[in-house]
Amino acid sequence: MSDRFRVTVEHDGETETALFSDGECALSAGDATARFDLGESASDDDGPVVGDDPRRIVDLDAVPSDSTIRFEARGPSHGVDCILRRIDDAVVAWRNSCPHRPEVPLDPGTGAIVRGDDLVCHKHGAQFSGGEGTCTHGPCAGDALDAVAVAVDDDAVYLTDDRFESARVLGQ
Repeated sequence: MSDRFRVTVEHDGETETALFSDGECALSAGDATARFDLGESASDDDGPVVGDDPRRIVDLDAVPSDSTIRFEARGPSHGVDCILRRIDDAVVAWRNSCPHRPEVPLDPGTGAIVRGDDLVCHKHGAQFSGGEGTCTHGPCAGDALDAVAVAVDDDAVYLTDDRFESARVLGQ
């Protein structure tokens, strides 16, 4: 199976969204868990791999400051759609999901809207502060984007978040 699909589980006020492509999968929100078996392994050639390090995401020069690029952070059983954005010489990353409606990606595949220093949800108009990801205006004011830990080393961006094992750029 080469297609990936987004699953959102909502329960008791908690929401969790992830990308799945193969194997036995589970996703939990609150005390609810959805489990399913996709049966067939996904192809490993469905996204660019940069170098030999599975945590290396992309060259620093490829990360825009006026938009975002998507990548998948992969754990043992599922992947999470994420976005990268450059702020000066630093890079920040978040789940590609609006806190107001987690099934709505901030970057639908063409780059997220950036207005000044803020990311803007293309569907609801919520604005998120540049480096922190806190919603400063819109239906989820006060909420924050789910940060994903990354670091810049030797002009490349690496996934450093312990929740995940590897990363790959999406949509390029």
